[in-house]
Amino acid sequence: MILKMLTHISRVLVGLLFIYSGFVKLVDPIGSQYKFQEYFSEGVLNLEFLIPFALPFSILLIVAELVLGIMLLTGYKPKFTVWSLFSLNLIFLFLTWYSYTYNKVTDCGCFGDALKLTPKETFYKNVFFMIFIVILILGIKYIKPLISNKIASITTFISLFLSLVVVYYVLQHLPIIDFRAYAVGTDIAEGMRYQEGSDDVPPIHDFMIETDEEGDKLEEMLAKEKAMLVIIYNFNKMDKEGVSEVAKVAKKAKEQGYEIYVLTASYIEDLAATQKELQLPYTFGFCDETALKTVIRANPGIVTVKKGIITGKWNWTDANDVEL
Repeated sequence: MILKMLTHISRVLVGLLFIYSGFVKLVDPIGSQYKFQEYFSEGVLNLEFLIPFALPFSILLIVAELVLGIMLLTGYKPKFTVWSLFSLNLIFLFLTWYSYTYNKVTDCGCFGDALKLTPKETFYKNVFFMIFIVILILGIKYIKPLISNKIASITTFISLFLSLVVVYYVLQHLPIIDFRAYAVGTDIAEGMRYQEGSDDVPPIHDFMIETDEEGDKLEEMLAKEKAMLVIIYNFNKMDKEGVSEVAKVAKKAKEQGYEIYVLTASYIEDLAATQKELQLPYTFGFCDETALKTVIRANPGIVTVKKGIITGKWNWTDANDVEL
């Protein structure tokens, strides 16, 4: 009787945790891609041959988390569900143990950008929930469909379909929910301010518009009534079709009084030639690549700023929808 009660409690707790964890990453799968690229890098797990597969691997894990959580709550295929959850949590246990033990990848991204935990906190969180998953294994015979097996299966396949639709939409546009420090409505200067008596790094850091001749033009940009940031974090990985679309919008914005800043982390040997080639004859500034990837999940992407406050963000695929 006690095992049955513990199984039902574990079923709800584990199911809701995996649904939440999957959802907050589902709305921004590129964030998880960056995190796995970090794990696969030479300085961490040294599995660089897996870096090109970071995005599909991320999508697979994210969708699995969410759908398995729903399967557990609805009671669909309990044996498959529970053992799959056990396997997933083993992966997370290893990654968070590695981060905690060797101080690598200090933010594992377990809850995307929605909830930040230290490696130690995430490791013990996974240990804690592994206890509940073991209870589910022991009490697997008590996990039954809530209504019927047919309803449970329909719910599962609908959740799988909707998850894939969301992933496709987000990859074509931008995250549905922006949990990052550069969300629309954010005051950049406020986000960069250190709190008195706190050693915590402010939410916005390593953000600059460093130019060769005029230094950092960030303060200048923050004071502008109308500013547009064209983000191209990596020239080698940028979408060339996207650059031409962004150039058209930048030209229109310039005509309407916007100051245009092109931010990149790529080294530019011949600035004048690059500006001409990209049709972006504006201020080019260097910025940390991680910071630019955090600003917007697009390469290239567009961000509008008014007096230091972010007023809009668009992937190049939505260049025609930019509001000026």
